[in-house]
Amino acid sequence: MEGRRLGALCGSIRRCPVGSCLIGEAYRATISRIAEQTFRQRPIRSFLNRRSLLRDGEKWFILSFMQKKINIAVLFGGKSAEHEVSIQSARNVLDALDRNKYSPIIIGVEKNGAWRLTSEDALNAKIADGCAFESRDAPSCALIPESGGVLLVNGLKSSTKIDVVFPILHGPFGEDGTVQGLLKLAGVPFVGTGVLASAVSMDKDVMKRLLRDAGLPVGEFIALKSHENLSFTEVVAKLGMPFFVKPANMGSSVGITKVHNEEEFRYALEQAFEYDSKIILEEFIHGREIECSVLGNEEPLASPPGEIVSSREFYSYEAKYLNETVARLEIPAELPSKIVEIIQCLAVKTFKALCCEGLGRVDFFLKPDGSLVVNEINTMPGFTRISMYPKLWEADGLSYSSLIDRLIALAVSRFEKEKRLKTSLF
Repeated sequence: MEGRRLGALCGSIRRCPVGSCLIGEAYRATISRIAEQTFRQRPIRSFLNRRSLLRDGEKWFILSFMQKKINIAVLFGGKSAEHEVSIQSARNVLDALDRNKYSPIIIGVEKNGAWRLTSEDALNAKIADGCAFESRDAPSCALIPESGGVLLVNGLKSSTKIDVVFPILHGPFGEDGTVQGLLKLAGVPFVGTGVLASAVSMDKDVMKRLLRDAGLPVGEFIALKSHENLSFTEVVAKLGMPFFVKPANMGSSVGITKVHNEEEFRYALEQAFEYDSKIILEEFIHGREIECSVLGNEEPLASPPGEIVSSREFYSYEAKYLNETVARLEIPAELPSKIVEIIQCLAVKTFKALCCEGLGRVDFFLKPDGSLVVNEINTMPGFTRISMYPKLWEADGLSYSSLIDRLIALAVSRFEKEKRLKTSLF
């Protein structure tokens, strides 16, 4: 069955027109190879058709963990420029938590990095006034290393033990492996990718180099550090016009500028270097903006793809989180079924190439000639009510609440598997 499905897919890739153009020979060969590697491991099916395919750790989670209320720490805020996005995501996750299953422990991370044990009322107040999280009157808290989830509150051990952490943190000091390392040292399961995948996926330069080495299609780019110099003429010679300038380690379209001339180039460099000591310059790719959600550990699943239709020059911070009228999400995207399967193949391949686990959203450009370019992966995508990641799974029959259940199950599954690894020679 899988052999017939693979043959059909690879055959359809050869014939598939998008608009009036055919997919190029080199691109077709690359996609055929990727499709073959992916389908040898599993056929892509919808989430609903694969609900019974649970690994041992997930079965343990359902049979044992779910027999009691789970103490889930929702960690939000952080030191990055995406602090306010994190607050909105945390509010939506808390709204979706089934209180018959979960007892939330709400931890806000202030802009200065301090951890505070807070409440839903305090979180709601911050959303209402649009401010960053800051609560000097709230008790400070910290996780004790190798404690299995024991929390220090104002220097004293808490009687409540954390079972699992959902780190709704976006950008540096949250999505880049730093918090993931801390949670591993604390010996507590956590939702999302591990240290390595978080770090390499956050750094757009490293991410693109790894994807390129894995044979995945990426656009032209230049990495530039703050002590280095690069002329406008040199950039145009490689990337053409216009092009984008971005901080290497930032998301949510923070610090991004689309450059059309030398004056804008100087401004773009200043803007991007305000957020990072390394920036990335990317060629402008004319095409449709397509996104695909991925869910799973060893056997990840790809959602139906969605499309962003923006009225602005690019999908800005405002469009993502503040103003729903600036961009429209087409879910699912209107695409030929053959292109949908290619996107899903590429999304899973990207997820695996970067050693991701749990969740990720892979962003693409679909060019007029039918070829696809991987733009980036987001390992902790936004979880607001207008965010693409949960909406794509909802379109595939997986509700917001069920998605959170699944993510927590995947976190526990990985934790239990890693616990069985030897840490001593004797």
